[in-house]
Amino acid sequence: MSNIAIRVEHLSKKYRLGRRQSNSKYRTLSESLLKWASTPWRRLSSKDHRPPENIVWALKDVSFEVQHGEVLGIIGRNGAGKSTLLKILSRITEPTEGSVDLYGRVGSLLEVGTGFHPELTGRENIYLNGAILGMKRAEIERKFDEMVDFAEVERFIDTPVKHYSSGMYLRLAFAVAAHLEPDILLVDEILAVGDAQFQKKCLGKMGQVAQQGRTVLFVSHNMAAISSMCKTIIVLESGKLKLKGPTAQSIDDYQSTLNAPDDESNPPLQHGVAIFRGPTIASDHRVGTSIQSGDPFSACIDLIVGKEFVGYDLFCILMDSIGNIIVHAHTDNRNFHNTLAPGVLKVKVTFPPLWLKPGVYSLHFKLIGATLDGEKIRLLSDHIPLSIGGEAAGEALLGVLTPPIHWAINSADPGH
Repeated sequence: MSNIAIRVEHLSKKYRLGRRQSNSKYRTLSESLLKWASTPWRRLSSKDHRPPENIVWALKDVSFEVQHGEVLGIIGRNGAGKSTLLKILSRITEPTEGSVDLYGRVGSLLEVGTGFHPELTGRENIYLNGAILGMKRAEIERKFDEMVDFAEVERFIDTPVKHYSSGMYLRLAFAVAAHLEPDILLVDEILAVGDAQFQKKCLGKMGQVAQQGRTVLFVSHNMAAISSMCKTIIVLESGKLKLKGPTAQSIDDYQSTLNAPDDESNPPLQHGVAIFRGPTIASDHRVGTSIQSGDPFSACIDLIVGKEFVGYDLFCILMDSIGNIIVHAHTDNRNFHNTLAPGVLKVKVTFPPLWLKPGVYSLHFKLIGATLDGEKIRLLSDHIPLSIGGEAAGEALLGVLTPPIHWAINSADPGH
């Protein structure tokens, strides 16, 4: 028996820009008059003057396989085709070319409340989603209390979900997708809208789903979270599959594309004002994204400024795999001039030994300031993954720090 859960072969999806996607055969009189009035006369007289169709390929010739029980990460820039791929796998969107074979029941969380009916209560939507997934009523009832407890919406379970906050909507949607025992779970970047505690619960639940032999596809821009979840990652670039490989290799390849501008001498500036470029981490004169717990290290980045700043503050933020902030350092302008002149600045932050617990972290820079002409700027760099290693303990370590604590155990018997 094959161990393949998902097989994607030569998958492509194209969209036509500037055209109304409508399957309606009927129009109102006002719609027909508006269409007639907005049609150029030359188009009515000759087909030769019709503009060419503006076609964009969201996906182009993508092929890969996923094994049962595998947790596969999907990364890429905005517009790379990640969400389109998950929508095709979820049967929400049809492919233009190619084929997808799914071996098992699919649960998906692509947008807040996808599949929920706003007029129905939380309870009714749970049963509705279960029925859509092909669950029997007895199966849904067996999992019902567990889902409500996970989502923490017991008080509002009989309230129409249109009155839920986005956080409540998300918690219930994820609880339904993860607890109704899908063979394949598809999760988009939607987890980013949840708070840190909820993200931690979701990541833990996805880990449990994978340990039970089910398959998870996880789309995220948080390199720390995706590193902690996935052993294999695929990188999408402009709708094409650029790489499928081990997590570290795939993230390094993706980060290298972010750090290399199209024109090194004249990189594109955000709003024509500033951009971060080329983040690196170094420890003991070695450049890389892996250090040992207790090692001092430095983080460097280029800040390219296009306009003069009359006030600014720089931040360096270190987070754990679920987004908890470990270090939040900033210049506070105590030892720096309060202005920034146009040009390329080398920013370097040196960390003392932090003795962090071994694991996956991420680091990024932030600039807040105002230009000479009064424009307020808030600029973030890409996340830099940071892997911290150390000796494995016999029991899982809690907390954040693992400093070298010295123990002294002496006998109370003075004869010893």
